[in-house]
Amino acid sequence: MIGVTEELRDLIARDPLVCHGQAVIKGTRIMVSVVLDCLAAGMTEREIIDDYPTLTVEGIRAAAAHGAELARDEYPAVASR
Repeated sequence: MIGVTEELRDLIARDPLVCHGQAVIKGTRIMVSVVLDCLAAGMTEREIIDDYPTLTVEGIRAAAAHGAELARDEYPAVASR
């Protein structure tokens, strides 16, 4: 399994004074959830950056990695019936 690097983790920030403490891409006010919504909608990295020019490809990948980490850590395994 591909692990999340510290470099990617370091691109995510939480500050109670920025976007009500929601996870954002460091150095921006762009919430991780916004980036994940864009990816879920099928937008390419280029389209996302065109809409949010302060983002980088690394920031987008950090948001995706953050979402993957949350999915692994916070949701219990589904029991088979």
